[in-house]
Parts: sequence; C-alpha cells; structure tokens
Amino acid sequence: MRIENVMHEGVKWVSPDTLVADVAALMKKEDIGAVPIGENDRLVGMITDRDLVTRGMTDGADARKLKVRDVMTKGIVYCRTDQSIEDAIHLMEDKKIRRLPVIDKDKRLVGMLSMGDISHHASREMSGQLVHAVAAPHG
Repeated sequence: MRIENVMHEGVKWVSPDTLVADVAALMKKEDIGAVPIGENDRLVGMITDRDLVTRGMTDGADARKLKVRDVMTKGIVYCRTDQSIEDAIHLMEDKKIRRLPVIDKDKRLVGMLSMGDISHHASREMSGQLVHAVAAPHG
C-alpha cells in the first residue's frame, strides 16, 4: 500500500519565527503532537510536544518569548507519497520517530504519516515491530 493512501492530508506548518506559545495552541486546537517547520518554501525541521517540554520549558527560558527555531528539531526526515507503507515503517524504525511529513513528486508538503495511521493500515506484525522499535529507550 502506498503512503498517499494512508497519510493524513492537509497538514499545517509554521515558520521558525513563530512563537512557541502559538505552536502549543495550534497543537492543542488540532489535537496533534508535531508540526513541520518551513522556511523559504522548504521543510527545515519539526517541532513536537516533546520539544516544547524538553527544550522550551527548561533552563529558565521565558516560553512566551521563545521562537520555534529555539526549540525545534533541525533537519527533516520525510517520506514521499509514492513510497510503500513498508518503506515508511523501516524509516521510522531506523530513525526512531513516530511521525513523518509526506511530500509529493513536486517536493510539496501534502500530509503527515503517524504511527496511528500505520496501525490502521498495516499488519499487526508490522505495526507491532514499529511500536517496539520506536518505543525502545533511546541510547
């Protein structure tokens, strides 16, 4: 099965200059745990709920003044619409990530692929392997 048949469409992204508080509000409103970061029409990173807590709420930083670029995970791991769900699972296992931005043939962000999406479309065995790999303690 191809990723375009499994992913969530219509993903929202924000710029690195967005305030962390605004991203947190977006995550709450949309009930999501990750937001892609774009700059100059290119994906440049991802911010997760975990980033907000571990990087945004530590070291006495004023969360009302922090920008996404201060706490985001730089670089981007993504998949393409024409890849198979198995390819995405292997990538997620290898990188130990729970969500992947999805780009189309024109390198445009068109969706997100989550562990939840995979659990609804892949075999129990493959879904289980992904959960085991991603949930394993980071070394």
